[in-house]
Amino acid sequence: MSITSLEVMAMLTSWIWPFVRISAFLSAAPVLGRRGTPPRVTMGLALMLTLAIAPILAPMPVVEPVSVAGLLITLQQVVIGLGMGFALRLMFMVMELMGQIVAHLMGLGFASMVDPANGINIPVVSQFYIIVLTLVFVAVDGHLLAITVLADSFRILPVGFEGLSQAGLWGITGQTGWVFASATLLALPAMATLLTVNMAFGVMTRAAPQLNIFVIGFPVAIIFGFAVMLYTLPTIAAQISHLIDFAFVGLRGLLSGGS
Repeated sequence: MSITSLEVMAMLTSWIWPFVRISAFLSAAPVLGRRGTPPRVTMGLALMLTLAIAPILAPMPVVEPVSVAGLLITLQQVVIGLGMGFALRLMFMVMELMGQIVAHLMGLGFASMVDPANGINIPVVSQFYIIVLTLVFVAVDGHLLAITVLADSFRILPVGFEGLSQAGLWGITGQTGWVFASATLLALPAMATLLTVNMAFGVMTRAAPQLNIFVIGFPVAIIFGFAVMLYTLPTIAAQISHLIDFAFVGLRGLLSGGS
């Protein structure tokens, strides 16, 4: 039994290109591809997903991976995977931005810690909301739905020279405005409460100039901020499901060209 070079090339490409797209997706996706996750774990998960998904895919283009055409296909798979991961990460950016707004209003903007998902310093309030979103995301099987959409992406955008459409890229770019709008809307209760507190201290300072506003104002603002976070947490937890739904709708729109 003899195996031709074309058959060997077809066997290699049927595993290599799905692995490239899946690896790029995991490197950018939330929860599944956190920066604190060891690279061996990410690559192992990508390999297991490739072993599960690749056998059910359509035949791959018979192109040498090291040729110009093969490198172009590889680049397309990287862009598709990174774009899908970025589409899901937008909902985490909403919670991070909302936490930054609340933290600065309540005087905790200086209290920051390293976010293991992005590798940057963010306020502890943002980290709290990101943890809440992560728990809800896992509780509603968002990670399993993300894997399902990843497998379905090979049907919507088969491995080949065709990548993400311009309409899909513009659609996901336009969702950055949705990030700022959603974060502002979720932070409105805290913004209104803390603005009222600051206005009250401003009136007190004008009425009693000898009052040391810095000694009294910061603790009271922090107390009111934590109270608002406590009482609005059920509402925010309910809104998280809408954020997850909207993120997956944007992900589907990215793959289908914004339609």
